[in-house]
Amino acid sequence: MVDLSVKVGGLRLKNPIMPASGTFAEELTHLLDFNQLGALVTKTITSEKRTGNPMPRVCELADGMMNAIGIPSKGADLFIENVIPFYKGFDSPLIVSISAPTAQGFADLAARLSDIPGVAGIEANISCPNLEAHGQSFGMQAQSTRSVVTLMREVTSLPLWVKLTPNAGEVVPIALAAQDAGADAVVVGNTLLGLSIDIERARARLGNFMGGMSGAAIRPLMVRLTYQCAQALEIPVIGCGGIATADDALEFIYAGASAVQVGTATFLHPKTMNTMVGELQAFCQRKGVSSIATLIGALDDSPAEPFGAQP
Repeated sequence: MVDLSVKVGGLRLKNPIMPASGTFAEELTHLLDFNQLGALVTKTITSEKRTGNPMPRVCELADGMMNAIGIPSKGADLFIENVIPFYKGFDSPLIVSISAPTAQGFADLAARLSDIPGVAGIEANISCPNLEAHGQSFGMQAQSTRSVVTLMREVTSLPLWVKLTPNAGEVVPIALAAQDAGADAVVVGNTLLGLSIDIERARARLGNFMGGMSGAAIRPLMVRLTYQCAQALEIPVIGCGGIATADDALEFIYAGASAVQVGTATFLHPKTMNTMVGELQAFCQRKGVSSIATLIGALDDSPAEPFGAQP
């Protein structure tokens, strides 16, 4: 029997497959076996109620999708009262994704969740606008990343995962800042900012004008970023971006990801994550791999042999 378990940021997961925040909710229980997943990652919540961005919020691309949801939230009170108790019925650890407009807001919400039974870890979505930096995302700079993670680390002993943005010019220094400030893992990463235009109306296809690209089109970029971060960091890296099959997940794992998150593919085929777990099992059996953990970072990155070279 193949051992699919992995250690990720303070937790041992039964397998490396989990949902990406914002693409998974309680309504999927009749379509998806939650207990088969390595972890359950909630939609991003905020302390306050938020309505989100104007419609339309989603548009389809040739090889993916674009969204500008805007993190709508019913607030932390309702989430703690109604949503967390729902997830207590499953044995996969619950990771709560959080967001806030200020560094102190992140810390306050992290502290509050730390006292709630059933919360196994916190994922900090630092791709959101930082009001203290004129709306620039926390994750765009190492210093703002270090500041927000430091404050959260001071108030919670729960495993703390930090979700990075690929929109930063250099992601590795930001990942290192998160590690230095006490993050237990980094998620690489969030969506890639883009703009899609309806040429018939000469208008943006999203109500918020720009939005986040996801799906297969961005996978090679995210695999590259995962590899670079895994090479530089001592804490685990969780890969995310365009993963729809076990083969996709294995690209990230070979690149150094200890686990992966699945997003857009779930919208198309809700059972995707369950299918991937079985596919990983079959791959390891075919390759004679007894533990999938041995594949983490197993990419052969030695120089290629010159063309035509004799063995």
